[in-house]
Amino acid sequence: MELNLTKPIIFFDLETTGVQVGSDRIVEICLHKVMPDGTTDTRVERVRPVLADGTTMHIPEQSTAVHGITDADVKDKPSFRELAPSLMEYIGDADLAGYNSNKFDVPLLVEEFLRAGYDFDLKKRRLVDVQNIFHQMEPRTLVAAYRFYCDKDLENAHSAAADTIATYEVLKAQLDRYKGVEYKDREGRVSQPVVNDISTLSKFTANSQWADLVGHIGYDKAGREVFNFGKHKGKSVEEVFEQEPSYYDWMVKSDFPLSTKKLVTEIWERKKKKKLDALKAHFNG
Repeated sequence: MELNLTKPIIFFDLETTGVQVGSDRIVEICLHKVMPDGTTDTRVERVRPVLADGTTMHIPEQSTAVHGITDADVKDKPSFRELAPSLMEYIGDADLAGYNSNKFDVPLLVEEFLRAGYDFDLKKRRLVDVQNIFHQMEPRTLVAAYRFYCDKDLENAHSAAADTIATYEVLKAQLDRYKGVEYKDREGRVSQPVVNDISTLSKFTANSQWADLVGHIGYDKAGREVFNFGKHKGKSVEEVFEQEPSYYDWMVKSDFPLSTKKLVTEIWERKKKKKLDALKAHFNG
């Protein structure tokens, strides 16, 4: 089944120096763009991982063991900052899809763009995580998913290009397999969520309890942002910042992902605006 698209969607995969969103870097990126008319285009880039001081980051041996990319492979490649303008143009307003992408690839991609000085806005993009469909319907790995849905063995697993194209093929096969299939969530609600519609797939695969991209900030039942870690776990972020302003200062100066810092700064500014509006109302009243 071909995808029913109203605008482009990009399937992408990252190979990285490690798994820490706030400190690791991209060493390879593959973008597979699918247009509403069904035509496709693929872009693969090796990336030299660069630290904040401009030096090249060493690719740890344990990471090389996974994806096969060494320091020598990227020493003459452009940094992400150098690639950022053309990547922004290539991605445009496309939706994004990947395998385990909501938890790792999307946050790290946003982090790299922020480091390069680009605010990669997700508010108008739909995010489809093929792994979430798979894990909720048939819990397994990408290699198993490819064999299960496409009846083929995945060659060159853990190369960005192979994993990206496999993810695209798996999603199309999932649409065929789960057409009309019911799903019951934890609250007992029954739906048919795996349909050929990017908005529906995005909602089904989203980390709806996360306010930021990596899960440091979540939502409570009232929809307020709350901390998911530390001494204030479960408490309202806005209320903590009101009672303990130094906690905000600590967060923005600590080694949190830039995307998390961006969110807590928005909450901080929202809190200040509420206080200012309250003061104006008091004096004008």
